[in-house]
Amino acid sequence: MSSPRLEQLMGFLKASPKEPFILFAVAKEYEGLGDKDNALKYYLELEQHVPDYVGTYYHLGKLQEQLGEDRTAFFTYKKGMQKAKEAGDTHSLSELAGAKMELGDDDDFEE
Repeated sequence: MSSPRLEQLMGFLKASPKEPFILFAVAKEYEGLGDKDNALKYYLELEQHVPDYVGTYYHLGKLQEQLGEDRTAFFTYKKGMQKAKEAGDTHSLSELAGAKMELGDDDDFEE
């Protein structure tokens, strides 16, 4: 599955393989094309290589929810909330907290 935009983004990614905005854009493009596996791959790569890129966590969590991975999504939101707090990003913190709350609370997912 491809698009002219994806091809352009992949060219940018080849030139700057760890650039967070490009990794994020590639993940979003794959998501928009309905290719959830590749979208997940790039979100996870972004989380691994640039863990302080707060925008990753909301979108990654929502995709994990779509894939039926609610428990994983819950902990993605929780991790994102910590990163948002560290960055002083109250807007992202609020979005992540809302998404996490929709799934449940710690008692629903803690072991």
